Amino acid sequence: MRAFLLTAALIVTLHAEDFAPGRIIDDVKCAADPSQSYALYLPSNYSPGQSWPVIFAFSPVARGRVPLERLQEAAEKYGYILAGSNNSRNGDSQSSTAAIRTMPTDVTTRFSVDRKRVYTAGFSGGSRVAMQVALNSGGKIAGVIACSASFPDAQPRKSAPFVIFGTAGTEDFNYLEMRRLDRTVTTPHRVMIFEGTHDWLPANLAGDAIEWLEVQAMKSGLRPRDEALLDKIFAARVAHASAEPSELKALAADFEGLRDVTGFAARAAEWERQKNVQATFKKERFLEQREEQMIAELVTLENGLGIQAKRSDSLTELRDRLSEIAHRAHAKDDSPERRLARRVLIGTFVRSFEQIKDEEYRKFLEQLR
Repeated sequence: MRAFLLTAALIVTLHAEDFAPGRIIDDVKCAADPSQSYALYLPSNYSPGQSWPVIFAFSPVARGRVPLERLQEAAEKYGYILAGSNNSRNGDSQSSTAAIRTMPTDVTTRFSVDRKRVYTAGFSGGSRVAMQVALNSGGKIAGVIACSASFPDAQPRKSAPFVIFGTAGTEDFNYLEMRRLDRTVTTPHRVMIFEGTHDWLPANLAGDAIEWLEVQAMKSGLRPRDEALLDKIFAARVAHASAEPSELKALAADFEGLRDVTGFAARAAEWERQKNVQATFKKERFLEQREEQMIAELVTLENGLGIQAKRSDSLTELRDRLSEIAHRAHAKDDSPERRLARRVLIGTFVRSFEQIKDEEYRKFLEQLR
């Protein structure tokens, strides 16, 4: 009985705590397990009198504040609670599992959360955690913001029981993975590519992401339709698509059932039939296939390092190939080929750090870096 009364008193205390809205709080200890903590952001107009959508974010290096800094402006604008784990990290499944268990429970206990609008977000290995949480939620996760990594096994599904907003940098070693997700998944999703490397989505894309989640929530009935907001978002997307015809197809898909998009769908189909556009698609696919082949060949050679009879030849071939790739990666002018070379090279560095034990090869890569 005493333990029960102490628990009850603790819950009352938690609800009474004054978490200042409108600023990021770096370290909120979980009541059930103080070894687990998270960064927190409450919108400045937060009130327990209404329910608020929430995004639970997972970093590959246990830095909860970083995603909140990217998402803060959009969360303030659209009224989202943000919580970023300070424990979940790559290579530590125990801490990640504990974070998955304790952080959401703590947040939903302390704050007024809209249980129909719970989202996850993550970057790199943290994105795989966010996806895994959503896949295991039994339909309780409405959507995922997936930055620079997709499903836990890196293999895209044809469908997902939640919406997906994905991002990748032009020089991101997981660029191909996110492009495959975009091509394969048929349920509501959007993948946007930004100028950059392997990183969390930039703040401007964070705004696009949360705005997109708002549209999807209205489309699926998870939140009431706000016609004025829809008009504003739709007008901005139409203006953007007028300047960037490649956005017409996404515009039509996102607003189907919300606005009359018949004309935009027809324009998108007409644009895609143009010979120059078809040629661009063909070149993009060729470069993707070339990148896939280059990675596969490098992995095969790296596997040969562990076979004594193949090691010497494999090491020589790796040195020659990677030196050539590094030369293209350092080209003066930007180009699709330079970006491809940089993605392959950085991916090789990451792979060697995580998987390769051959000291001579690793020393060569350090010199190349």
